[in-house]
Amino acid sequence: MNTTAPTAPASSPRPEILKISTDDVYAALREGWADFRAAPQYGLFFGGVYALAGIAIFVELWLSDQPLWIVPLAFAFPLIGPFAAIGLYEVSRRLEKGQSLEWSAILGAVWNQRSGQLPYMAFIVLAGFMIWIWSARLMVAIFLGRMSFAVYSDLNTLLSTGNGIAMLIFGTLVGGAIAFVLFSITVVALPMLLDRDIDFVTAMVTSFNAVLGNLRPMLNWAWIVAAVLLVSMVPFFLGLIVALPVLGHATWRLYRKVIRPVDTA
Repeated sequence: MNTTAPTAPASSPRPEILKISTDDVYAALREGWADFRAAPQYGLFFGGVYALAGIAIFVELWLSDQPLWIVPLAFAFPLIGPFAAIGLYEVSRRLEKGQSLEWSAILGAVWNQRSGQLPYMAFIVLAGFMIWIWSARLMVAIFLGRMSFAVYSDLNTLLSTGNGIAMLIFGTLVGGAIAFVLFSITVVALPMLLDRDIDFVTAMVTSFNAVLGNLRPMLNWAWIVAAVLLVSMVPFFLGLIVALPVLGHATWRLYRKVIRPVDTA
């Protein structure tokens, strides 16, 4: 059995970052919606898998009488969205090039990423997720350590206390900082790894620089993604079935606008 880990290319040319505007962000969102309408079966499939994962997490926490952890996990859950969208990037790539769409090709593109650079990115995001969970546990210990179990286990009562509200505010700030870093290093990197033969470090650095170089429109995009995903989770995660594919397709279109394509570089 071959247990050799995937290796990164020794050197990768630095992709060229383009300047975009807020109008480009909204244009990418419209194009993402168009891609979803052009091939809805793929979007509904990947969105459905993502929604089922959210439902499973919610039910597990509820049945184990740990409603408090629904809040930090709800904020952290969108972090895995870009990985769930890999298949959607491939759909948009094929639509863009006028190539045929088959289940075998789409799922094959996702499966082939296991031996590429994507697993490295998965470890990076997993590390960020674990830092957020560790931070959430630390804040629980600091703000709620001396509260009774009755208050601690009742989310409504908890959020009506001064310590509970303080924890929510501070946790939102910490979680927002972690989310911004992870967003910055993945928003361009993930579609780029599907599109190019490039190492994950170069992809992350390029993604981060693309966000800093287009801070206003990219922050606008981050806000749209966070707001849409969080609102979509309210009706028992069912809104994610449509929200994820539209945002996934739109992310590919935004990547095309912020990174000069290879054939025109």
